[in-house]
Amino acid sequence: MHIKTIVLGVAFAALAAGAAYAEGEPAGYVCNFEAGTAWTFEDGAFVKKASEPLQLTIADVDLEAQSAQLVASEGGSPGQLKIVRAINANHFLEVVNEGFLNLTTIYDLDAKSGTYPAVHSRHFGVLGQPVVAQYAGACTARAE
Repeated sequence: MHIKTIVLGVAFAALAAGAAYAEGEPAGYVCNFEAGTAWTFEDGAFVKKASEPLQLTIADVDLEAQSAQLVASEGGSPGQLKIVRAINANHFLEVVNEGFLNLTTIYDLDAKSGTYPAVHSRHFGVLGQPVVAQYAGACTARAE
């Protein structure tokens, strides 16, 4: 009986901490990725290519519903994002129309830089050939 009480107490504390964590999170982010690498699969092997800097904006973050919006370029429709929560990070998963995946992981606020460290990975294909990319960068809270 004592073990059940401890387990329930720990579970309740974790839920309460998660709710407090969600309340302090921004409703959106602007992410800049200056460094990255891309690979294309050519002639039976992956070939490393330089990547261009990338910026993306995430809006309408709803941690309770585990959803957000990827703000599209001007005039475009926003992309739907699913959120997977982790300790000290949130993963934003985009399933592109063709079934390819983009994943952006945004970590907790870094007190020293005032930004949220982030990583963005793309897993897609062009004309049947794999193309993958990974970027490292940071996000700031988006003004709503």
